[in-house]
Amino acid sequence: MRTRLVPPAGVSDPALAELRTQVRTFLHEQIDAGVFTPGIDTWLTRWNPEFTRALAARGWLGMTIPVEYGGHGRSFMERFVVTEELLAVGAPVAAQWVADRQAAPSLLKYGTEEQKQRFLPGIAAGQICWAIGMSEPESGSDLAGVKTRATRTDGGWSVTGTKLWTSGAHYADAFFALARSAPLDPAHRHDGLSQFIVLLDSPGVTIRPILSMSGDHHFNEVILDEVFVPDDLVLGRIGAGWEQVTSELGFERSGPERFLSTFGLLDGLVGGVAAGTAPRDTRIGAIIGRMVGLHGMSTAVSESLQRGENAELAASVVKVLGTKTEGDVADLADELCGYTASDEGLADLVRAGVMQRPGFTLRGGTSEILRGVIARGLGMR
Repeated sequence: MRTRLVPPAGVSDPALAELRTQVRTFLHEQIDAGVFTPGIDTWLTRWNPEFTRALAARGWLGMTIPVEYGGHGRSFMERFVVTEELLAVGAPVAAQWVADRQAAPSLLKYGTEEQKQRFLPGIAAGQICWAIGMSEPESGSDLAGVKTRATRTDGGWSVTGTKLWTSGAHYADAFFALARSAPLDPAHRHDGLSQFIVLLDSPGVTIRPILSMSGDHHFNEVILDEVFVPDDLVLGRIGAGWEQVTSELGFERSGPERFLSTFGLLDGLVGGVAAGTAPRDTRIGAIIGRMVGLHGMSTAVSESLQRGENAELAASVVKVLGTKTEGDVADLADELCGYTASDEGLADLVRAGVMQRPGFTLRGGTSEILRGVIARGLGMR
């Protein structure tokens, strides 16, 4: 049987349409009240804890977390609708993003009861921020090449190494650190890896800023120097880190943030054409068509995750195509309007889109690595 790249999407649900309307109305009220200004790539760049808590108060955070852990017990598709609307208007959601997107599902799947009770209510309330402790210097997207090591010690583990491009670590409370807990076997590089919940205020943790070319501070280098992680903060099973982290990447790579990071810029470009401040160009319509297709693909992957299926292959497809598209939006807007667009708001969006452009196809796994994942998933060599 031929492997499906992406599963088919299901039929539309009127209840989801109603939820979408509610979220859209709320967001436009927030914009009109001056709570936030729409931006580009805001799931990475815009931290607004007050806005995050406002979402939590409406039940739009921790939506898929069960009620017994402080969440709302709603479906992946309901969360998907809320997420799309937040991204489409460029809302400031970085404070909750990693915690809600992948920390919570991983805790639900692999965490102990104590870990769930300790962290999930705070995530659902918008009170706990999370980061990602995967990438390392000289490893890039080759997660099996991590050099951070975890050594058994009395009552837990001593973790030493460096994590790189750790978005929001300077705000975050914790991250899942992927570390080598057994000596490397070159013939079985995926063995001997484990995940640890590292509290980022622990002794031995040093967080150093990495400034982007715009001078903004989103990324960090996190140095772990014999950081003690007690046994009760081991995530899942020792030695099962590769299986766990690839499952986690299904949540990271498949979401609408992989194609909607520059949607506000595309919307501004369309508005500029209508107002006569941006030139007409058939490529704008072509990108809109790609966006529609990506919406359908990302929807299908969310439905697959809701069914508990392995979505690694489909998520990789969405990520490769989506990040290429959002980069093309920035490039086209720069070509057609540039930083000197007569509409000052559009010019600001173009500037932000171009500044963030280099990272789109790198974060969450480079396109080159993901094409390999796709090829292997299709049985190619």
